[in-house]
Amino acid sequence: MVAIKVAINGFGRIGRLVLRAGINNRNIEFVGINDLVPAQNLAYLLKYDSTHGRFDGTVESVDDG
Repeated sequence: MVAIKVAINGFGRIGRLVLRAGINNRNIEFVGINDLVPAQNLAYLLKYDSTHGRFDGTVESVDDG
């Protein structure tokens, strides 16, 4: 089965929860995240969530990505 490609437009509370919910599902492939906030800030907010705890995966941001 081919994975569903998903892009997230807005990486606020809901966008981050969608990523957390689907990141380990092999039928979902996240192909992009769009937001006005700098990538470094988004990476930090995903990694250290005050409500849902620390994200277990590897989180990094790139300037040219």
